[in-house]
Amino acid sequence: MDIPSKLQQKLRELPDEPGCYLFRDRRGKIIYVGKAASLRKRVQSYFREANLRRGSPKLRGLVRSVDDFDILVVRNEAEALLTEGQLIKDYRPRYNVSFRDDKRFLLLRIDPREPFPMLKLCRLKRDDDALYLGPYASSAAARAALDFTEKKYGLRKCAPRVPDAQTYQHCLNDIIRFCSAPCIARISREDYLARVHEACEFLRGRRPQVLHELRATMEEAAARQDFERAGALRDTLLRLQAVVKQNARVASTPERQHAQGEAGVQDLQRVLGLPRPPRVIEGFDISNIVGTLAVASMVCAVDGLPQPNRYRRFRIKTVVGSDDPRMMREVVLRRYARLKAEEAPLPDLVLVDGGLTQLRAAREALAELGLSALPTAGLAKRLEEIYWVDGEAPLFLPRESPALRMLQRLRDEAHRFALTYHRALRNRRIRESALDEIEGIGPKRKQQLLQHFGSIRRLLKAGEAELAAVPGVGPEMAKLIIATLRPSGRD
Repeated sequence: MDIPSKLQQKLRELPDEPGCYLFRDRRGKIIYVGKAASLRKRVQSYFREANLRRGSPKLRGLVRSVDDFDILVVRNEAEALLTEGQLIKDYRPRYNVSFRDDKRFLLLRIDPREPFPMLKLCRLKRDDDALYLGPYASSAAARAALDFTEKKYGLRKCAPRVPDAQTYQHCLNDIIRFCSAPCIARISREDYLARVHEACEFLRGRRPQVLHELRATMEEAAARQDFERAGALRDTLLRLQAVVKQNARVASTPERQHAQGEAGVQDLQRVLGLPRPPRVIEGFDISNIVGTLAVASMVCAVDGLPQPNRYRRFRIKTVVGSDDPRMMREVVLRRYARLKAEEAPLPDLVLVDGGLTQLRAAREALAELGLSALPTAGLAKRLEEIYWVDGEAPLFLPRESPALRMLQRLRDEAHRFALTYHRALRNRRIRESALDEIEGIGPKRKQQLLQHFGSIRRLLKAGEAELAAVPGVGPEMAKLIIATLRPSGRD
């Protein structure tokens, strides 16, 4: 299979990190969404000749339809799983067959802020400071974990936020489910919270002795020839092992990332001689094609870990043509002029993608704002050298240096974020330009259509009657628009 050159370049640049990938066809439409523990290994595997020869007709058809792809890097496999499901629901790619029933994988949720916390099953992870475990591909495993943990640790199951004696009158869970009954003070709140802590530690995989005890109980039942009970305990054990193993793997991944981030922050302080650890770093990158649709990105890392909620993107406003240093100056000026006006905290370090020229442009912008003291560095991609002191040779760190690895991750993330924004604008421009090919649609009518529908995507989904209702369009023009933009009769 001949792979287009633009895909070859993107395949080579894929990160070895968890995330989601979105395949697009020649019209820019998303046709498949997938997840991966390693984006590099998974996405590259689609385009290997050996895999295609052994692949199903559906797989071969998918790969032949791919004209471009985007990626989203996430923190771990669990987040990739959730993100994949949401993307499939949003875009409904025709090659995806799962998630079509709008179901989400189950999670276990417990809110430590409650007076007497309890475990619950849910399908949506909210930003509410509760502890979420999962998601679990097996609903049976999730339910088995909930049932076992409630009984093992005596966790309550009743609905009231603060159960009392009246609640107890209508409840038999202390008998049937071995509830510790905090509602009638059979256990103190402190002791109940200690049980909650132990339950969470077990589900995270930090109490392996519980599974050892369950296995011993199963073997005792088998030795007594109570095979029905032994079989039930075996099924519970297998499901719990799957849940605990998954939670332990997910927990270990953030812990490892935090350790790497802390090492990078400390190493960078030492290398650059900074007065304090650069806990907050903001990185900038520019993306354009010969000066057209020029955009910039700003990404942020806190303690060495990316914080997507702090990312920002910019359209270049004052620079015409291909002049990356001037674009960098504009974006840095806009970003920190705003922070200064809002009296918002400044980062500990500013990182720009590029060498001495880009670094000087960023420092000129900061000097104009009276922020010359804000530490600023440049990371050039060719030799991965760090530009730090103007007039001196750049720093070359060992490839295994935690500081260099952290800066590379941040620089690559800024590049990915800028490129994704640039591609989105380019695809929108391409789709909008299709209206220019329709006879009778000039700039004014094109603007009317885009203002009416809000985007070319919504316009493409509109029916003939909707189009005809736009002032100045009418039935004949509506038919012509549909025939031109949707020749196959599909969205």
